[in-house]
Amino acid sequence: MRITKYTHACVRLEADDRVVVIDPGTWSEPHALRGADAVLVTHAHSDHLDLLRLIGLGVPVYAPAEAEIPRLTVRRVHVGEDFTAAGFRVRALGGRHATVYDGQPDCPNLGYLVEDALYHPGDALHVPAQRVDTLLAPVQGSWLKTAEALDFVRAVDARQVFPIHDGQVNARGLASLNGWFAEQASGYRWLAPEQSSMVAT
Repeated sequence: MRITKYTHACVRLEADDRVVVIDPGTWSEPHALRGADAVLVTHAHSDHLDLLRLIGLGVPVYAPAEAEIPRLTVRRVHVGEDFTAAGFRVRALGGRHATVYDGQPDCPNLGYLVEDALYHPGDALHVPAQRVDTLLAPVQGSWLKTAEALDFVRAVDARQVFPIHDGQVNARGLASLNGWFAEQASGYRWLAPEQSSMVAT
């Protein structure tokens, strides 16, 4: 399985001519969706879901069952559900978005474990019960402290860690974050937008 990182939280997974894209938001490059066979949406915030792009895409879009996504037909997914998207085996984990302040935002958020190998948590730090080989780790957000993110990476203890949710970080801040995360995870590697890597399995 090959992963290509796009701006912020969007990634593209490819295997055997099958393509699934996770969280193509308004900050990610439109061509991330080119040739996609399915889309996984962790939650309905615009940095993870570009509604206008997905409305006319014509491929299955999977999203949390309770998410409010107007004008888009989605396949509603529940916590703990196992399903297949574009031939990829997927398990839905987690349930709620991390809070920023005073219990808000209180919205559904699913993490997706793909092929029992790669985990995209969306905007939450839910630690899976099972072993994860490749973790997509959020590194910055209004809902996130660096210490929490580092603890999450250590708790998951994946062989390979790629950062996501970095679209609001300038170059100096990113260099600092990369230094901290590299200290805590020997398999940590930052991917620039549109850079690819093979997924550890």
